[in-house]
Amino acid sequence: MGDVLAADEAGNLLTAFHAVAEETHFEDGPTPLALVAVWNDERLLLTFNRLRQYWELPGGMVDPGETPRQAAMRELREETGLDVTGLVFAGHARFVLGPERRVEYAALYTAHAGERPDFTPNEEIGAICWWDGIQPLMGRVQPLDAYLGKLSRVRRPRTRRPGTEESASA
Repeated sequence: MGDVLAADEAGNLLTAFHAVAEETHFEDGPTPLALVAVWNDERLLLTFNRLRQYWELPGGMVDPGETPRQAAMRELREETGLDVTGLVFAGHARFVLGPERRVEYAALYTAHAGERPDFTPNEEIGAICWWDGIQPLMGRVQPLDAYLGKLSRVRRPRTRRPGTEESASA
């Protein structure tokens, strides 16, 4: 897995994205993270992480006894105030992180939200925004998350049109 899809200024790398079964386990690293790409039309929901000083996808660590899907739902609610039960699994992102170059995976989910969440800034998240991927934001956008957002845009399910045989596609 030698290709680099995206890199950040700390040297963290997004090296692959696997559109495989949600239950897939990887031999080269754990899946301790869950991320959510929430869309409103053509705009992606981002959170401003106060500690890292980046705009990021909502998400975080999977707690003991929790599935990545449960973690994604919990983190989305905690970070944005949005309560979404209809998450769609998009795939697993492979990262190479830190100076020790450890391999970790994140489960990536997508969702659609029709309105702005009822958000209150907290200790971790200072702001949220709907980003079109073009307009500059005040502050830095995490390039690994921006790339995953683009991937989820391509892979998010399309609504089946009545009277057609077309099904959801990625």
